Amino acid sequence: MEAHKARQHWLSVLAHSSAQQLLAHWPPALQSPYQLLRAPETGLVRLQGRMGGTGRRFILGDTTVTRAVVQLEDGTCGYSYIIGRDKAHAERCALLDALLQGDSTQALHQQIIAPLAAAREEQRSLRSREIASSRVDFFTLVRGDH
Repeated sequence: MEAHKARQHWLSVLAHSSAQQLLAHWPPALQSPYQLLRAPETGLVRLQGRMGGTGRRFILGDTTVTRAVVQLEDGTCGYSYIIGRDKAHAERCALLDALLQGDSTQALHQQIIAPLAAAREEQRSLRSREIASSRVDFFTLVRGDH
């Protein structure tokens, strides 16, 4: 089960990374032969939301998503779904997913996943601080016994 959680983590990190961030951490020597099982293709996904997480569903809007599936020579398949239209980025994410499922992945985690996860967490923290600085607490003052 831990392998499943680890894969969920790196797929989330890759899906939320930008192409520039991924390329900045991509090791130049990272080459692995693979074949495309599903060439990168772009489609449209409808987003749904709920008020407060428990309310009735509503249509938030649509977004473009690009997906890709690759297979390494040993038969391991890698998948990716990213928001946007960057086909090369989707293919690189699928390749990384396949490579990270292998035996010796510690170096890939340290070189790629850990820095991307740290950058994402910093971005989330910064956004939370921005939101908190503009928060307004409303309260009512009661005067007398009216």
